[in-house]
Amino acid sequence: MARANRHFIAGQVWHITQRCHQKQFLLRFQVDRRRWLYWLYQARRRYGLSVLNYIVTSNHIHLLVHDHGNDSIPKAMQLIAGRTAQEFNKRQNRTGAFWDDRYHATAVQSNEHLSRCLTYIDLNMVRAGEVSHPEEWACSGYHETKHPRRRGARIDYERVCSMLGFASMEEFVKTRESWINAQLLQGRLQRESLWTESVAVGNLDYALKMKRAMSFNNPGRRATLESGCYAVRELPARYCA
Repeated sequence: MARANRHFIAGQVWHITQRCHQKQFLLRFQVDRRRWLYWLYQARRRYGLSVLNYIVTSNHIHLLVHDHGNDSIPKAMQLIAGRTAQEFNKRQNRTGAFWDDRYHATAVQSNEHLSRCLTYIDLNMVRAGEVSHPEEWACSGYHETKHPRRRGARIDYERVCSMLGFASMEEFVKTRESWINAQLLQGRLQRESLWTESVAVGNLDYALKMKRAMSFNNPGRRATLESGCYAVRELPARYCA
């Protein structure tokens, strides 16, 4: 998989994934997943992190955020990952790495590709066979929007509705449910690596724009058509480097 992209571009939506060290199930207990959620809330309070969706699984996390250009994403990831690891190691009298070395970030075009990515995140634990419907997994953005919090909200409700073109949260929740039901009905639960292993996903114009924008970091990238989207990936030779 491509190494994590740390050069965030203002105005873009980013799908961030981060795995526990050596894919260990260090988040298998809900108490540990809820500590990650606590620090996600703190990141929103402290740095103005704009969260569109998230899910915390037993050995990795997905986080969908919008970059305002205020350097909030790297600050937030440092806070959330660092504090979660410190607390876990102290509680378990454990030493050593909690997370893999780097998180991965994929830029997602804010149109129908955004709704596809959001639904892909929602269905993560259904794909894993842990639940039959996203609502059964409490540590997720889907569960939060179905059961809004008066205090401690992590989702930027205004932003997510605006970016997806909904006039209200009620309209968004109803339509989101229809996206999930359609995927479940069609049995479209296969893993799509473009959302987690590419550096940008969108239409051709967007993919080429992002390819050029990130060429300073690594010019060896190409845009390929995958599952109806154009994904910007590293050249195969780069995987072996």
